[in-house]
Amino acid sequence: MAAEPPSSVAPATAANTKRTPKRKPKKKSAGPSALNPNWAQLQSKLPASTFLGKRKRRRAPSPPPQPSPDPDEAEVSVKLEPTSDDTSLTKALALDCEMVGVGAGGSKSALARVTLVNSFGNIVYDEYVRPMERIVDYRTHISGIRPKHMNKAKDFSVVQKDVAELITGRVLVGHALHHDLKVLLLGHPKKDIRDTSEYEVFRREGKRRSLKDLAAQELSVKIQQQEHCPIEDARAAMFIYKKHKKGWEKNRKDQFRFKNKLKKRGNKKSAEGNEKDPNVPTVLL
Repeated sequence: MAAEPPSSVAPATAANTKRTPKRKPKKKSAGPSALNPNWAQLQSKLPASTFLGKRKRRRAPSPPPQPSPDPDEAEVSVKLEPTSDDTSLTKALALDCEMVGVGAGGSKSALARVTLVNSFGNIVYDEYVRPMERIVDYRTHISGIRPKHMNKAKDFSVVQKDVAELITGRVLVGHALHHDLKVLLLGHPKKDIRDTSEYEVFRREGKRRSLKDLAAQELSVKIQQQEHCPIEDARAAMFIYKKHKKGWEKNRKDQFRFKNKLKKRGNKKSAEGNEKDPNVPTVLL
């Protein structure tokens, strides 16, 4: 009988017979009730939604939303500055005056400062004026005039003469110029006056508007916030005029032609009526 062939599987070695022992899982730590006998009793008294444990780190509160900027406030941010270094006497000059109170109770206005700027916004004349009457009310909250300014003020007659020479033959720009010319005791040809308070385009529901209102709308600037500055006011009037100069001058020419046409038509009718009227005497040469 043939012998059985030797098994192809080698006998297990001592190394193979030893198995690696399994690691025992760590026991979970006992809950809070095991550590503290009062823990379960405390938790049972609290609402079900309450969780006792480590406090979660709170997020920093988000900053409150910033209010959106007022469009009107955003618009009025530009400062009035001259548009050129040219200080020459241009064809158009802008005038602004500041007044103080004289007479009984300071109710009467008197000239205390006068300013002229050219079409570029540069100062060509700026003087404090000593009124001919005693000052009762300096009106500082509006005029900006103080007693110290009278120390370097010029006599009224000197300033009046200077201003008259400067504005003669020139276009005079300003706001409510009749007030300024009144305290200067001066006149000016109506055809050469450009008054921003009188221009029909600027009126609202037929009413005149303040220079402060016009400057905010037309130039996007804030003026006259506290004490008035005649330099700033004169510049505002000049820049408003220049912005609308083309349309303003065309409007004036059209009005002039219309008035002349009405005048000629009226003269013609008057002449025809006189020819037919038997009571009009005939002049014999």
